Amino acid sequence: MKIVCFGEIMMRLNPEGYLRFVQAEKFEASYAGGEANVAVSLANYGLDASYVTKLPDNDLGRCARNAVRHFGVDTRDIVWGGPRLGIYFVEKGASQRASKVVYDRAGSSIALARREDFDWDRILDGADWFHFTGITPALGGECPEICLDALKACKAKGVTVSCDLNYRGKLWTRGQAGETMAKLVPYVDVCIANEADAADVFGIRAEGTDVDSGKLNKDGYVSVAKQLADRFGCRKVAITLRTSLSATDNLWSGMLWTPEGACFAPEYKVHIVDRVGGGDSFGGGLIYALASGYGTQDAIDFAVAASCLKHAIEHDFNLVSVAEVKSLAAGNASGRVQR
Repeated sequence: MKIVCFGEIMMRLNPEGYLRFVQAEKFEASYAGGEANVAVSLANYGLDASYVTKLPDNDLGRCARNAVRHFGVDTRDIVWGGPRLGIYFVEKGASQRASKVVYDRAGSSIALARREDFDWDRILDGADWFHFTGITPALGGECPEICLDALKACKAKGVTVSCDLNYRGKLWTRGQAGETMAKLVPYVDVCIANEADAADVFGIRAEGTDVDSGKLNKDGYVSVAKQLADRFGCRKVAITLRTSLSATDNLWSGMLWTPEGACFAPEYKVHIVDRVGGGDSFGGGLIYALASGYGTQDAIDFAVAASCLKHAIEHDFNLVSVAEVKSLAAGNASGRVQR
């Protein structure tokens, strides 16, 4: 099973521990991005994961490449060139103080990429699955057209496509997102969203839900999933369900909808070490489970358990094994020392 992931990888800089930006005298560097995070999860689960992006041909670009290659991700189709690597800064929240993210990614190599940079017919040769997120077309320039080129090639080759809507208000407006994603999502087989994405991008809202207050009506998301499927033809729709008790403690679950019905995973109470990358870890777990032939209930159980574990891991990559995820999904949630 070969899975190709396409998007932007950046340098992440964060103060030590829970220091605020204004307190920081030094920053810790790591590398991550929505689709890169998914690729690392899939490689850790033993699948053939390939990551495609455009990076500057300098030491920082090679550091970003090496970060995913270290975990077994195939990076041979990365395109080299352009002016710079994008950066984002993370201030981790705690208790009632929310986390903050500041982007410095304008003019990055991938944002300035051209359609001719990517030979999708060659890149997708032998691929079974293609994954991207709404972040990639939001980068602007020719990125929406590059995504569309990839999706048309997937359609011609019979490659399964997944997309995490991943709306980012700091990158584009709701109107821009809705117009662009409406052209891309019809090619998507498995659509992934969180509590707010469907509303932000397509104006599809779950009844009886208030994300800001933490009030979630799970049944309302069945309607959201069905509306997404009816409008765009998606075969499966997955939605993460987060009840935010504080920046430190959340309730975490998810739903997977198919035309045969919807299945909900058990709800976990998570004490958060680092929540950035949590949604990507859900996507990686879901893709692994579906690509491995799991049924609907087992697939959503695996995806939610995988992303639950990610919340206890520093930085964006979900560095867990299939065995660890299966153990949690089977009910081993005590966190007792393994000897």
